[in-house]
Amino acid sequence: MTITPGVPQVEAATLERDEAPHRFVVGAWVVAAALLWFALQFNLLPALLAGLLVFELVHLMTLRLNFVRERRARLLAVAFIAMVVVGLLTLLIFGTILFFRSDTGGYVLLLKKSAEVIQSWRHLIPDWMAQSMPVDADALKGRVVGWLQQHVAAVQTAGREATELLVRIVIGMVIGALIALRQAVPSNGYRPLALALANRAQRFGEAFRRILFAQVRIAAVNAVLTALYLALILPLFGIHLPLVKTMIFITFVAGLIPVVGNLISNVVVVVVSLSVSPFVAAASLLYLIAIHKLEYFLNARMIGTQIEARAWELLLAMLVMEATFGIAGLIAAPFYYAYLKDELAARGWI
Repeated sequence: MTITPGVPQVEAATLERDEAPHRFVVGAWVVAAALLWFALQFNLLPALLAGLLVFELVHLMTLRLNFVRERRARLLAVAFIAMVVVGLLTLLIFGTILFFRSDTGGYVLLLKKSAEVIQSWRHLIPDWMAQSMPVDADALKGRVVGWLQQHVAAVQTAGREATELLVRIVIGMVIGALIALRQAVPSNGYRPLALALANRAQRFGEAFRRILFAQVRIAAVNAVLTALYLALILPLFGIHLPLVKTMIFITFVAGLIPVVGNLISNVVVVVVSLSVSPFVAAASLLYLIAIHKLEYFLNARMIGTQIEARAWELLLAMLVMEATFGIAGLIAAPFYYAYLKDELAARGWI
């Protein structure tokens, strides 16, 4: 049985059997499309995904609470689990921020390694390009600071937007927890439009769960294979790269974003490898290409099987959504496409 926001704890088949008349279903489609567009247009996608994530995690953890029949006891149990989930996710977010801002595992060392790569390759690039590039890490840092001073307004805006993003994510998690708490004691009976909207929410929640959990498995496989290369294979040949933990962590987090995430993690690994030697960088690139070929089939199998879609369908959806809504559209594309295809398949149109 799948429980999603706004949907009572009943079997999916029951909801479909009790589907509202067609005019209410059409109205629910319009409302759902408007809400999904609104989430992208007004930067509410992080809050939406955070709320769904909390709801699904609480749902998974409360599957074994069916033996608790007393209403108050069940509410207390679900409330406790929801608070733990929200608290752990909040700590994870701030822990990640602190990790990347630290001197031992964050962008400071990555900045230094980038400067070292630039310095070691200066003799191989044209003079006109070398003159415009920083000489060392201090020069690179100075240019960054100078740019920040010249664009104080842009930096302040970015900082404000980052704060707003964190606030929206936290609010989304709280909303997801509250909805999960409501589902602990579901209400009975839905009027036609509410029932049609509940079915739409159920389908979108299922699409989110299938895509997210499949992508987490793919990111985990990617991180494990990268860790084997960085922490085991290279040391066997006497090669020890810096920032190994940072690169593994970036690989996992970036791997949660289909396609683009792999490019981000690859660039980081290759740049750090260049700080050692061009041969290590070439070996890293070849290894990453090899494991990503494997992940291509895993992606097609895991995600494609979940929504009965081929890899080119997902890539096309991501291309269209990115062109329309930017990075937010790129992230939302798999979820939106899975939901759309599920709606069409349920009607027998595809």
